[in-house]
Amino acid sequence: MVEERKTFKFGVRHLFVFLGFLGFANVYAMRVNLSVAIVYMAGSNKTGDSLGLEGDTTFGWSDKQQGVILGMFFYGYVLTQLPGGRLAEVFGGKWLFGVGVLITAVFTLLTPVAAKAGLPFLYAVRIIEGLGEGVTFPAMLAMIARWSSPGERSRFTAFSYAGSAFGTVISMPACGYLCQYVGWESVFYVFGSLGVLWFLAWSLVVYDGPDVHPRISCDEREYLQSFLNDSQEEKPQSIPWKQIATSAPVWAITATHVTQNFGYYVLLTELPNYMKNVLHWEEKAILTGLPYLAMWLVSGVSSILVDSIIERELMSRTGIRKIANTIATLGPALALLGASFVGDQPAVAMALLTLAVGCNGFIYAGEQSAMLDIANNFAGTLMGIINALGNTMGFVAPMIVGDMINNHNDQEHWQQVFWIAAEVYSFGTLMFIIFGSAKEQHWNRDLYMMN
Repeated sequence: MVEERKTFKFGVRHLFVFLGFLGFANVYAMRVNLSVAIVYMAGSNKTGDSLGLEGDTTFGWSDKQQGVILGMFFYGYVLTQLPGGRLAEVFGGKWLFGVGVLITAVFTLLTPVAAKAGLPFLYAVRIIEGLGEGVTFPAMLAMIARWSSPGERSRFTAFSYAGSAFGTVISMPACGYLCQYVGWESVFYVFGSLGVLWFLAWSLVVYDGPDVHPRISCDEREYLQSFLNDSQEEKPQSIPWKQIATSAPVWAITATHVTQNFGYYVLLTELPNYMKNVLHWEEKAILTGLPYLAMWLVSGVSSILVDSIIERELMSRTGIRKIANTIATLGPALALLGASFVGDQPAVAMALLTLAVGCNGFIYAGEQSAMLDIANNFAGTLMGIINALGNTMGFVAPMIVGDMINNHNDQEHWQQVFWIAAEVYSFGTLMFIIFGSAKEQHWNRDLYMMN
């Protein structure tokens, strides 16, 4: 019982997770701020300049130009996923994650200057922001591998990554308010400054692992090191590429991650469009943050529940990971199927869409924690590979939706979109049920590879 009490005792590892949560909240706020501000920057709405920020400066960008500007971020984002994960495994994730957020913050502050200088400069700023932010997800998973026990993986992964949903919830209405009453430039100055302040706190408080932290208690250091020593001492000197490429659990995680990202990006990028043109809830645009609030809450509750089931040995680790993952992917599929038939009932449709996004919160206790389970020594590398593939859906999903809608924002066309998204979600569900696993793979350690 002593070890079980230590598992829940507050320590420096919990402070690390909290700052990781704030870090992801910052980077997602800086990622989505342009999505809101670009409407005002393009000249579709009049903004104020009450603080002398030249808020009425507009650029007359076309819809196509706006889409290109928003998409530039992902060109940088997918490039640094794999290098970020591997560098975090070899050198530690503290400075990689921290500097990644700092780069995003600095270039967020430079966005107004770049926009006024011309589109090529704005493109460059967005690509560099993506390069900085691309290292954050794999670097964090590599750090969680060192800062958590097996019984804490679900909630540490969920609590830190859920900052992305929280940042979306907070930044969408905040950006709208700032654009309307202060000026669109203020959006970038406010959130960029918060990112710099976060970096200072992260630099002073967080360390790469329990073995190098100067203020961690002896009990907490020994507790964490007891889980790390065996696997890290037997860690292969090089990445076992062949074993990773032929691993069924890796392919199962990849399939569910990519398909889940497709459905998530359909909702993230197109939900405001659906609300405005089909549900006719333009005046209630603040409700676009409600689904992500649900996702944030669900991610926290589900991760605690899953970790509790694992610690009490009520079910196998693989079994509960598959259940969590199924809720995260099949839940949205069923909710979207329901939403496709109730376009004439806006409140019901919005409830189903909130359910669809909220169910995605189980993904952290599903396939994303499974990456740590199957190969904690290569968690950063796996996240780098898989998240790079998953975020290609940031290009693919809006493109497919745009082709299907093609200026026909009606219930019939959106029904087709929701059916496609449901089918994609379902494919990922099936792949993880059949091939998914939470058992440590033989290639995670040299000892196993030599046998």
